[in-house]
Amino acid sequence: METKSILSENQLVDACLANDRLAQRELYDRYKRAMFTIAYRITGDLQTAEDVLQDAFVRIFRALPKFRRESTLGAWIKTIVIRTALSQIKKNQLPTEELQDYHSEKEVIDWGDYLEAEYLEKAIKDLPDGYRAVFTLIEIEGYAHKEVAEMLGISVGTSKSQLFHAKKLLRKNLRKYGY
Repeated sequence: METKSILSENQLVDACLANDRLAQRELYDRYKRAMFTIAYRITGDLQTAEDVLQDAFVRIFRALPKFRRESTLGAWIKTIVIRTALSQIKKNQLPTEELQDYHSEKEVIDWGDYLEAEYLEKAIKDLPDGYRAVFTLIEIEGYAHKEVAEMLGISVGTSKSQLFHAKKLLRKNLRKYGY
């Protein structure tokens, strides 16, 4: 019978810092599913997302002594996973050219009441790396264009433009599924 840990976030961090292998495993188990989902949404590839997850947790455990507890552990881990995923995308030539600036940044996609998550995930996965990264970070993770621009090393205008093009292409991809 599996027992569920009742360690608080601070207790878990302290136990990990004391090289408690069970605590380290618990930390990984607590966050792996959510972090894999983020990595997959950004990279669009299962194997790459698995690699990102492993690399990110190596970084997490190495950097844990520097965790200042100014944010939640989950938010700190999420930042490392996102940066690791973005780093992986950059290795695959993330486009950084300035694209035409569009004024319809606030454009809303009406997904309708019946859009199934499976089709949306497939359509997002089909986006080019740069578009998918910007779309995921802004529309799914809730980051602002300025934050995304800093993370990706692009201008705010490029972030806005890539989001515009991502939404346009997403609509086209969704038509393949009858939406």
